[in-house]
Amino acid sequence: VQLQASGGGLVQAGGSLRLSCAASGRTFRNYGMGWFRQAPGKEREFVAGISGSGDNTYYVATMKGRFTISRDNARNTVYLQMNNLKPEDTAVYYCAAKTTSGSYYAPNEYNYRGQGTLVTVSS
Repeated sequence: VQLQASGGGLVQAGGSLRLSCAASGRTFRNYGMGWFRQAPGKEREFVAGISGSGDNTYYVATMKGRFTISRDNARNTVYLQMNNLKPEDTAVYYCAAKTTSGSYYAPNEYNYRGQGTLVTVSS
């Protein structure tokens, strides 16, 4: 599966952005999806995940309540709604797809990763 993230940009602190990740293929609902981010000089970190059906979602505790992951299997797209953005949210955001039954939080459980989209939050 090929993944293409979009929707990043420059936003002021307190603002919102919605990221999208479009996937190729006809079996999108078979993939668990995740969003990760990597800030300059830092390791990649898990942001949010969602099961193939969309029934189950997973978040880092510090982001839950500000970030919401969702998916539209008819459009082969997963979204990340980000509200009340902070300067420390500045990073390249990646979407990833998994077919494994392992943890959504672990980057190495994902089979595919798309190119990222840059989010910059100014103070």
